[in-house]
Amino acid sequence: MSAPVHDHPALAGLRVFERGWLSSNNILVQAAEGEEGATLIDSGHVNHAQQTLALVRHALGEAPLARIVNTHLHSDHCGGNATLARALGARITIPPGLAEAVRTWEAGALSYEATGQLCERFEVHDTLHPGELLHAGGRRFEVLAAPGHDPDSVMLFDATNGLLISADALWEQGFGVVFPEMDGEPGFDDVGAVLDAIAALPVKLVVPGHGAPFTDVEAALARSRSRLASFRAEPARHAKHGVKVLIKYHLMEVREQEEQDLLRWALGTPMLTGVWQRHGRAAADSAEGWCALLVDELVGAGALRRKGGRIVDA
Repeated sequence: MSAPVHDHPALAGLRVFERGWLSSNNILVQAAEGEEGATLIDSGHVNHAQQTLALVRHALGEAPLARIVNTHLHSDHCGGNATLARALGARITIPPGLAEAVRTWEAGALSYEATGQLCERFEVHDTLHPGELLHAGGRRFEVLAAPGHDPDSVMLFDATNGLLISADALWEQGFGVVFPEMDGEPGFDDVGAVLDAIAALPVKLVVPGHGAPFTDVEAALARSRSRLASFRAEPARHAKHGVKVLIKYHLMEVREQEEQDLLRWALGTPMLTGVWQRHGRAAADSAEGWCALLVDELVGAGALRRKGGRIVDA
């Protein structure tokens, strides 16, 4: 695994705020001469919105933030949108797939209700389509479709500097949960196609959605392809992994919860109950029983811990 890289020449004029797993990384692109203000790529989780605002304000000084660009609309990538827009007057640009659902805030179309996650409502001002160019900081970022983890996700590639902002399509140790597969829809082929597309690019540095920037793209792609092959071979293993991720993520949001309340949350989360119907019946005769087993496994692995009758994030 390569050493973390934050001073690479490809990052000149950019600041990468490397966050924990509750919030995605944020990339601040300082304005070039003639631009109205800086651009922030992804804004983290709503629980960290004030921290994100403080980081951005400190980095900008008196300079304005003109725009927030979201690679996709999962809660850990756009949860700070509303806070930053209110405080700094930034316009919000998103991929087009869910733009109308954001404008009307259709809970059923957005992922927050299905996954049981939190996100403050925000306003969308512009859309960013695959095939277009995003001009920021004197750079030209190609907008690349990156379905798989999320059908509407995009990546941003600055060919001049060899910089890829990969969101959750490629991490140094893999990629994000393939949410279409969690919903019973195909997604693994899209993941593979996006990995192939990355391999064809002259990438010198990747800034992932989570984890430190890295330069060993070939090794990261190899690990991701191996992981993808194992999920293709055992889709139920991927589904179980995805549910564990959602349970762990919920505990990161709330920090701790009575175990019965946690199980009630799970039963009220459509994606979790849907995965049990497709993949969990052999392990437990109810969605509640299956989620209880997965909580036990997370506790056994040290990802969560028990404190009396409560489950606590570890």
